[in-house]
Amino acid sequence: MPHVPGLRSPYEKVGRIVYLGRMLDKIRLHAEGRLPADYHDNLGDSKPGMFDTRCCELLRVRYADIRRRTLEGGTDAAVLEWAEARGGRRTDGECAIWNGFMVKRGWHDHPDSVRRLRQRVEEAGLGARTIETFFDFIDFDEGRDPSATRPWESV
Repeated sequence: MPHVPGLRSPYEKVGRIVYLGRMLDKIRLHAEGRLPADYHDNLGDSKPGMFDTRCCELLRVRYADIRRRTLEGGTDAAVLEWAEARGGRRTDGECAIWNGFMVKRGWHDHPDSVRRLRQRVEEAGLGARTIETFFDFIDFDEGRDPSATRPWESV
């Protein structure tokens, strides 16, 4: 997929949590009609194992509620604060486990997950790249080069 202006890397954090900012970007872009159709199927918390679903599970807040609050406006930090007021604040340990799990998803993972990652890499024509995680795949697929910037080092 091409670079989507306004859609950040999943490696970027909001507060102490990776991926959340990307989910908030997708919510805003979708509401503005600027999120490519290829992204629509994975929006929300209805598909077990998908990153939006996992993020909502971490926050213990339904996607529809996060979507509504996000579209009311305000900063990402304010949306996170709102979510934590409803679902409870995660401990530093929970955030470390979440971040570690998410940035490594697909790397030495369950065979089905690894197979799905390899399939997506091939379908996207990125087979010549060294892609070991879904976050790497997302970044390469959208025109970013995580091997050059090594974003996992700042998580």
